Amino acid sequence: MHSTLQFGRFNYPLSGEHARARVMGILNVTPDSFSDGGQHHSLEFAISHAEEMIRDGVDIIDVGGESSRPGAAPLPLEQELQRVMPVLYALRDQGPAISVDTYKPQVMREAIIAGVDMINDINGFRAPGAIEAVRDSDCALCIMHMQKDPQQMQLAPQYGDVAAEVIAFLRERIEAMTAAGIDPRRICVDPGFGFGKTLEHNYVLLRSTARIIAELQMPLLAGLSRKSMVGGLTGKPVEQRMAGSLGGALAAVAQGAVIVRVHDVAETVDALKVWQAGINR
Repeated sequence: MHSTLQFGRFNYPLSGEHARARVMGILNVTPDSFSDGGQHHSLEFAISHAEEMIRDGVDIIDVGGESSRPGAAPLPLEQELQRVMPVLYALRDQGPAISVDTYKPQVMREAIIAGVDMINDINGFRAPGAIEAVRDSDCALCIMHMQKDPQQMQLAPQYGDVAAEVIAFLRERIEAMTAAGIDPRRICVDPGFGFGKTLEHNYVLLRSTARIIAELQMPLLAGLSRKSMVGGLTGKPVEQRMAGSLGGALAAVAQGAVIVRVHDVAETVDALKVWQAGINR
């Protein structure tokens, strides 16, 4: 694996004394997000929540304008641009790295012009023109695995060997992107917890975090905050899944994940500080 992850204006060490897991805070500017119910939909509230995350020690803010919850309908391009672009411009120089959560090449292009540090694509840069949209930038690129699409992904997900199949998909996408001339130091991977997976699939993947990193030799982003895999194990509704989400984040980081995508920034920052201080060096 490379020694750093190129992240737009930032370079994140992946080894050595300065390497640590980075906390990515979720900023949904959607009216129908599965978790926060669209409470950060307006620009004013979005900026206010981002400022709170900054005070809480967030490393990366991930801005998303289209819900990817199971069953969510696609969002027209112009509507997504209207939601995310003002937020991206407003946050660009506030300190943390800025990521945009999108699978649309035109949103990627506009976000790169706005100066984002990462493109986080649930579709693995498979849309026509997606690779071309990001190829000549310096932003990080997160490739996520998803079976089918948000409308159908949770209807009846099936795998022979979920870890092997996710690894094979991610490897194919890495190869496609590097073949197009993208520096592999810009790439990280996301196994896609909850995106076309049953409860058991999700926990097999969580237990396979170290294997995925070892086989792909790529840094890994883990995003399981408040998801159904937490609720399925704990029996808790979305608003009571913080403790379970922290447990999942620590389990992923203990196996080598370098970014955790979370709703509860302050609590995750604190948990990682204590966990890091308590492990053998």
